[in-house]
Amino acid sequence: MEKELIEKLIDTAIAQLAYSYTPYSHFKVGAALLTRDGKLYTGCNIENAAYTPTNCAERTAFFKAVSEGERSFRAICVVGGKDGVLTEYAAPCGVCRQVMMEFCHPDEFQIILAVSREKYDVFTLRELLPLGFGPDNLA
Repeated sequence: MEKELIEKLIDTAIAQLAYSYTPYSHFKVGAALLTRDGKLYTGCNIENAAYTPTNCAERTAFFKAVSEGERSFRAICVVGGKDGVLTEYAAPCGVCRQVMMEFCHPDEFQIILAVSREKYDVFTLRELLPLGFGPDNLA
């Protein structure tokens, strides 16, 4: 993936931190999801006092996209940190990785974990979920 596109995804994910609703953990997460045809969907984490209904930034972006008919994805950028201060990578939780497995090819879908435009790494879904269970397992 070209550097300019990665930087755009990082900037977009960072901007989503402003919308994060985290009155309990204060750990803000932002995400920028890129479809195969170049559309961007965004997400932030949204906490709930009961904890279980909390939704991660990654799933927020995926659910927004899927609810609008998208089914083909290229990459997602995820950023996060305590009080929105980015100091280390905020990798997707297991539930988010499973949602990605539902809609993305594990060897092609890219996950960008970033702290800034200068500090980021790109992983495939397979690297972050090596033995993932997806639709192909039920075929």
